[in-house]
Amino acid sequence: MNTKSTYKIALDAMGGDFAPENEVKGAVLASKILNQNNKLEIVFVGDESKIKGALSKEDTSAINYCIHHTDEVVDMHDDPTQIIKTKKNSSLYKAMEFCAEQKADAFVSAGNTGAVLSTGTILLGRINGVSRPTIGSFFPTAGNKPVLILDVGANLESKARYLYEFAVMGSIFSKQMLNIEQPRVALLNVGEEEEKGTQLLQDTYKLLSQSNLNFVGNVEGRDILQGNLDVVVCDGLVGNILLKFTEGIPPFMKTKIKTLANKSLLSKALLLFITPFMKNLFKELDYQQYGGVPLLGVNGVVIIGHGKSSPTAIQNMIIKAVEFIEKNINEKIKIALNS
Repeated sequence: MNTKSTYKIALDAMGGDFAPENEVKGAVLASKILNQNNKLEIVFVGDESKIKGALSKEDTSAINYCIHHTDEVVDMHDDPTQIIKTKKNSSLYKAMEFCAEQKADAFVSAGNTGAVLSTGTILLGRINGVSRPTIGSFFPTAGNKPVLILDVGANLESKARYLYEFAVMGSIFSKQMLNIEQPRVALLNVGEEEEKGTQLLQDTYKLLSQSNLNFVGNVEGRDILQGNLDVVVCDGLVGNILLKFTEGIPPFMKTKIKTLANKSLLSKALLLFITPFMKNLFKELDYQQYGGVPLLGVNGVVIIGHGKSSPTAIQNMIIKAVEFIEKNINEKIKIALNS
């Protein structure tokens, strides 16, 4: 357990769709929770005048912060691989650089995911024993805890070794962050049998079955949300398609419900009764309750959020970053992959 008294978070204040307002509000919310013991310092990285303007609208009595001005912003259209050459004075690059230079303990951004991945990998480097960093995402389940899917887009092409490492990192993350003693790890495939799938999946199955992980075998897509799994491993192409598909479910359901309700007065009356239930269901499907997702495998703490992250999501990202540091997850990954 890391016992450092104050944690400095480098926040990409210009990264999200509603930056810097949501970033500032989220930082204030996190500070109200964590700064009861003076535990948090926020380094806002971005346009100083806009950040100050957003701060002027908030009660800043609980927040300990400083501002580092940058002139450039990385948007969703920028080539992630070129950021390190073309936008070194961007809020994303500078915030990551603070972590690389150990001037901050963690990096948080709701900006361009690809840019965070490439910049983080280059500036922070990989943990010893990690072939490729990975991005995970939490999916709601029928159980009490979400399932972590790895990879959801960082590596469109993978090797068996990569998928094995994803499983190790995901298992450690779930154990530490979700308090699951023996996370159940599964391999996403087209069938449960060992010989199913491509050569990559068959080779990965062998590695996982020979490991010390709590490997429960192959699973199909229909098994992911049942609540019987804690970590599901797949390559980034499959994982990203799965992620984007599930993101489309809530708006689809809302549209269908409204269409059905407009067919009759009885349908409208029934809708009134089920509305509270539906709100709770949509809340479970909302990415914001989990805040952001970790970039696992880099030599630093990196939390990535959705571009439309609300202040609550930003708050949860910051809190998650602090918890990640306190539980020494990167050191545990290093030990596991080099033992």
